[in-house]
Amino acid sequence: MVVQAATVIDEYLRTMEEVGRGLPRAEIARAVDVLFDCWQREGTVFTAGNGGSASTATHLACDLAKATIVPGRRRLKTVCLVDNIPLNSAWANDSGFASLFAEQLEPWLTERDVLVALSVHGGSGEGEAGPWSQNLPAAVALARQRGARVIGLSGFGGGDLARSADVCIVVPIDSEPFGTPVVESWHVALHHLLCTALRRRIQEAAE
Repeated sequence: MVVQAATVIDEYLRTMEEVGRGLPRAEIARAVDVLFDCWQREGTVFTAGNGGSASTATHLACDLAKATIVPGRRRLKTVCLVDNIPLNSAWANDSGFASLFAEQLEPWLTERDVLVALSVHGGSGEGEAGPWSQNLPAAVALARQRGARVIGLSGFGGGDLARSADVCIVVPIDSEPFGTPVVESWHVALHHLLCTALRRRIQEAAE
């Protein structure tokens, strides 16, 4: 049976709309509060993810640095942990994939900072290489030890992030074929929302 492109388009967009109506507004607001507190305390926001979530982590760090600028106000400090490819490959080669985010955070992370961890399944499930996103729980554990805050962006059941993050925005979908792309699509939309709302908070603080 041949599935017409129009059918897939309609189903995908309908799924995006339905999932959007179920997004946890209270958790989104709490995430904005955590980011604003980090800005007030002159902390740094660190972002991390794997695969498609790695690209979203990079995009988020970019927008947190630039799209939150309010003229005359201090800028938010932000670092994406996936962007230094030589350092990532060195840690993975020498100490294993699970170490690469926590080891980068080791000399920097303080109680003023925030770790934003992005994972479609929240670190639950596994593939040929073992548990998915095994580097995120190690980074979250270090954040806990240092007193830093953790924001999770996840999907499906939320996974480990839903249990370990201070705030976890879980995209409410638990089925394929659109599960993973819908979660990743909403993560990008959510990161734009977080940056827009954060800029508004910073602007209001300046008035």
